[in-house]
Amino acid sequence: MANQGQKQEPNSAQRLDGLTQAAQGAAAKGLPPVHLWNPPFCGDLDMRIAGDGTWFYLGTPIGRPALVKLFSTILKREADKYFLVTPVEKVGIRVDDAPFLAVEMEKDGEGANRKLRFRTNVDEWVPCNADHRLRFEAAADGGLTPYLHVRSDLWAKVTRALYYDLVEMGEIRTVDGREMFGVVSGGEFFSMADAAQAREPV
Repeated sequence: MANQGQKQEPNSAQRLDGLTQAAQGAAAKGLPPVHLWNPPFCGDLDMRIAGDGTWFYLGTPIGRPALVKLFSTILKREADKYFLVTPVEKVGIRVDDAPFLAVEMEKDGEGANRKLRFRTNVDEWVPCNADHRLRFEAAADGGLTPYLHVRSDLWAKVTRALYYDLVEMGEIRTVDGREMFGVVSGGEFFSMADAAQAREPV
């Protein structure tokens, strides 16, 4: 029997409820400034974001999109680790690849005047420009995987279908004396690959 004066550690359900309430309060004022919060670490939570953007809790997919969207607003990355944070606590979660998925793209203009913006799987629209850059990493199948910077070192993996669309818009430009294949958006050129090696994804 525990001493009456002993503080009881919250279980996973209690911790999740606390995070939900805190996130709801923060979301009522807009996107919370999680990059400014440095609360104490309170342990890991059995929560995982899979490579396809699905959030799992205790091994079960979270079936409420509104709840996923809510948790996404209090997500923070420190080095290679991810946390859900409030002003008073921080819990660790696992992320298989990127925490977000870019699932839709809109285009305004052409060529040097082109402006792209992407919708993430939590319904956040992100412009592609100098503040929200595209980067391309080698994929296991020999192609490339694009990632879009969302905010504060959090990235969205761009779906393969949208990658094909980006390739279709690609052009060759000279960057630091090298010919590069890439795409223009928001007045910026985002290099995909060396022009001599550029090819359609397999």
